Amino acid sequence: MTKRVQTIALEAVLLIIGVTTVFPFVWMLFSAFKPNSEIRALNQTLLPQEWTLDNFLNLQDKFDFIRFFTNSLGIALIVTGVTIYTSCLCGFVLAKYRFPGRNAIFGFILGTMMIPWAVTIIPRYTMFAAWGLRDNYLSLILPAAMSGFGIFMMRQSMDDIPDAVLEAARIDGASEIYIFHRIVLPMSRNPISALAIFQFLWAWEDYLWPYLMIDNEKMQVLAVGLTTFNGRYGTDYGGLFAATTISVIPVLVVYLIFQKRFIAGAAAAAVKG
Repeated sequence: MTKRVQTIALEAVLLIIGVTTVFPFVWMLFSAFKPNSEIRALNQTLLPQEWTLDNFLNLQDKFDFIRFFTNSLGIALIVTGVTIYTSCLCGFVLAKYRFPGRNAIFGFILGTMMIPWAVTIIPRYTMFAAWGLRDNYLSLILPAAMSGFGIFMMRQSMDDIPDAVLEAARIDGASEIYIFHRIVLPMSRNPISALAIFQFLWAWEDYLWPYLMIDNEKMQVLAVGLTTFNGRYGTDYGGLFAATTISVIPVLVVYLIFQKRFIAGAAAAAVKG
């Protein structure tokens, strides 16, 4: 009886948390189909009283949505791909090679995860500006090229790969590059899928760094481009909600592609006792 009560209480708490988390998204989704007059009304309703597609149909006329969307998608895919590769490579070296200072290097990488990102903004901005990388996509790619979280995640998962498999490949004459690309990476698909979801989400929703580094409007990303709807005398909430709703689609697509391996990958990266 006690376990049943605990289960019901836990499910009730999870239900409340789930509803609290999902409700703002649902409200935004339905608001994308409302005219601005209804969105600004004092008496709000969840479902639109007057359904309209104008917010979506006129989206491109209000700002260059396609360009912003394409810029964000390209940057997010490149950053995700680069981060996954460097994280896998570093994780493999730290997990399967024995050399002096290995634990110290891994500890240093873990230490970087404890530094708030906001602390590094000013020195990072000064450094990239001195290199002449403002209005250059390299300024968005290079800071994310090495991820402490990604290296930690891949090192933990690759540590479980049997050494006997790698030794057998070496005896057969396989090079280290071959072992990494043809044996280690295929055996690490679950953690790679989990990391891909995390990294794509972080790159897709990044706002502050692109805002600081990119001045050219044609090169700007979608997260910054959405501020176009905030005018001097008002905000086009209908267009903003419509654009934001569409911007969620890539994240959902990435999650649907990797969801089967996401839980297994996240669990494999857990700290082993």
